[in-house]
Amino acid sequence: MSKSGDTSFRQWDADTFPGHRVVLGRDEPLRLDCGTGLTNFTVAYQTYGKLNAAKTNAVMICHALTGDQFVAEPHPITGKAGWWDLMVGPGKPIDTDRYFVICSNVLGGCMGTIGPQEINPETGSPWALNFPVITIADMVRAQVMLLDHLEIERLFAVAGGSIGGMQVLEWAASYPDRVFAAAPIATTVHHSAQNIAFHEVGRQAIMADPDWCGGEYQNEGRNPKRGLSIARMAAHVTYLSELALQSKFGRRLQDREAITYGFEADFQVESYLRHQGSTFVDRFDANSYLYITRAADYFDMAEQHGGSVADAFRDTPVRFCVISFNSDWLYPTAESRVIVNSLNAVAANVSFAEFETSFGHDSFLLNVPEFHRVFRGFLNGAADHYGLPRVGHSGDAL
Repeated sequence: MSKSGDTSFRQWDADTFPGHRVVLGRDEPLRLDCGTGLTNFTVAYQTYGKLNAAKTNAVMICHALTGDQFVAEPHPITGKAGWWDLMVGPGKPIDTDRYFVICSNVLGGCMGTIGPQEINPETGSPWALNFPVITIADMVRAQVMLLDHLEIERLFAVAGGSIGGMQVLEWAASYPDRVFAAAPIATTVHHSAQNIAFHEVGRQAIMADPDWCGGEYQNEGRNPKRGLSIARMAAHVTYLSELALQSKFGRRLQDREAITYGFEADFQVESYLRHQGSTFVDRFDANSYLYITRAADYFDMAEQHGGSVADAFRDTPVRFCVISFNSDWLYPTAESRVIVNSLNAVAANVSFAEFETSFGHDSFLLNVPEFHRVFRGFLNGAADHYGLPRVGHSGDAL
């Protein structure tokens, strides 16, 4: 796609990347909130476990900003374990011996689903900023079309954290008859001014990079690695807690006995953030980062569903388990309580759990045994009520 050299991250390659890719919107376009539509668009997804004969055991997992469909297997670019490998698999809280797990790369993403780095069929060049601006609701509509393609009428459950949790809320609000249970984790009903501000810092870092080229970097054979790296560094700080940073790094120096009186990475925390930024550009597209952060900023349950969050869930049949972490300052527990209070206001079936951790927002991705135990219990109880047979793993009563 570029004019010279391998200057961008490794893009989707059907010959080497695992998983599935399907063309949707052949008969009817995907109608976007911005007013346009997408036809014949691709969605990349991965599945784990086996769909039962009645097609009643499907669990949709919604990934966060920098995640993708590779939930529970080595990532094809980085080689690292799947981002929710602790949660998804045989005998794990989302037990693939019991459930059929689906995760799709979000609309606007860069791992096979249509987004700004894909080719616009009308021009033969990457979409870049000609790609339509998308919303969380648009992402969910694409997932619904994927379910229709798979001929799955109803999900047993939908779950996800952060921006994935926003998708969970949108699923429950817009398609309550297609979801039995929902688990929004470490998320919010709308982005705060602080959330929007952090995203804007990241976007401006990308757009200020000379290699961004007004978004046309692919056509120019360039890649705004510096800007995207800085965006990742700034965002990564919000994913951690002050306690986590202090206990992990403190003011310890990086591979030296004394400060250098210069601007190299004197401190371990500086080196850590630089590493996070430099490795991120190998697996993510800069324009996708702009589009997905913008979708999160536009998310507002009250505005999109009748004027109040409670109205979004009035008469909902969905069972909810809302989860937060006390060290998360990106989406603090107070924002999860707004979800819970709104659900209680309309007499919805909702449980709530806050977990004490030192990990910050990233807690839902890390080893928090009590969180895993409670999540497993919620799914098991909902699945028993739904009529899904249990399997013989430790901790499950047969």
